Amino acid sequence: MRCRAAGLAALVLTITTAVEAARSPWEPMPGVQLDQESVAGRLLVATPELEDPNFDHTIVYMVEHDGGGAMGLVLNRVLGSGPVAELLEGLGIEGEVDPAAEIEVHYGGPVESGRGFVLHSPDYTGESTIVLSDLVALTTSLDVLRAIAAGNGPKRALFALGYAGWAPGQLEAEIAVGAWVIVEADDALLFDDQVDSKWQRALDRRGIDL
Repeated sequence: MRCRAAGLAALVLTITTAVEAARSPWEPMPGVQLDQESVAGRLLVATPELEDPNFDHTIVYMVEHDGGGAMGLVLNRVLGSGPVAELLEGLGIEGEVDPAAEIEVHYGGPVESGRGFVLHSPDYTGESTIVLSDLVALTTSLDVLRAIAAGNGPKRALFALGYAGWAPGQLEAEIAVGAWVIVEADDALLFDDQVDSKWQRALDRRGIDL
């Protein structure tokens, strides 16, 4: 169930200024040949073969994927929503605020649920912004929330708490056994507010009916 503004500040434990994938103990599955092609910048779409409630019917935008592991943000689970002004007040942040500005807080993944990330269109850049592609950038400092509150932030944005992290070889093995399908990212799947239909829309791009 989505909560309103009163619960937003309680959801935000801390917002840090670094993106770092989880490095959990994990060993590749015996007999699985790992495909080392990076899926960074693309979307992972969970299939029923992925028996993990943390990712049931999820879409994950992949921020990083290399020999050191992988990191991404879930796009289609909303934890709460409400006025940006109340979120900033709960965080003790002062500054100019557009009273009409609203924000949704998304579940970004099960790792470090108190860390905040803003995935957004690259028309905004701040001191901690990493431009990932011509579609999307990532900011991990409070500056972007101040900009959104003042009405001069990015045109499109998704504020997430936590992230999805994979140890080296883990994601490749999950893909190899059919736990995820890979589709190309676009503006709609990244940022539109039709959250409930995103998973099926993403699967439809691969011609899969599950």
